[in-house]
Amino acid sequence: MEIRRAGTIAELSAAEGLFDGPAREEWSRRFLDSSGHLMLIAYVDGVPVGMVSGVEMTHPDKGTEMCLYELSVDEGHRRRGIGRALSLALAEEARARGCHGMWVGVDTDNEAALATYRAAGGEDEGAFVMRGWKLAP
Repeated sequence: MEIRRAGTIAELSAAEGLFDGPAREEWSRRFLDSSGHLMLIAYVDGVPVGMVSGVEMTHPDKGTEMCLYELSVDEGHRRRGIGRALSLALAEEARARGCHGMWVGVDTDNEAALATYRAAGGEDEGAFVMRGWKLAP
C-alpha cells in the first residue's frame, strides 16, 4: 500500500468511488485550491482503496488544529489497517503543518470507525451533539 496526497482533479475523480457521491469538477478545484484542505489517498496496485480528508481550522485563541473530515476504505480492503494508516498519515501531516491537535466527530454507534481511530491513537474526549443548517436547496 502507498499513501499519496491528492493534487489533481483526475486523482480525486479516480477516487470518487470512496466518496458518498460523484466528485464535481468545480468542487474538486475549490478543494485543491484551498491551502487548508488536503486529501490523502491509499493505493494498492495503483488503485485507490482508501482516502482521508482533512481541514485545518484556526481560531485566534486556539491556534490551528486539523479536523479529520472524512475517512473511507473500500469494502473489499477493510480490516487491513488502511484506515489506521490513513489516520496516522493525516496526523503526521497535521504535525508537519504545525497543528496543535487533530479531532474527528464520530457517530457513537459506528464501532468500525471508533476502533480505527482508537487504533490510530485517538482518545475519547466525550460525547457531543452536532447541529446542522441547510443553506442551499
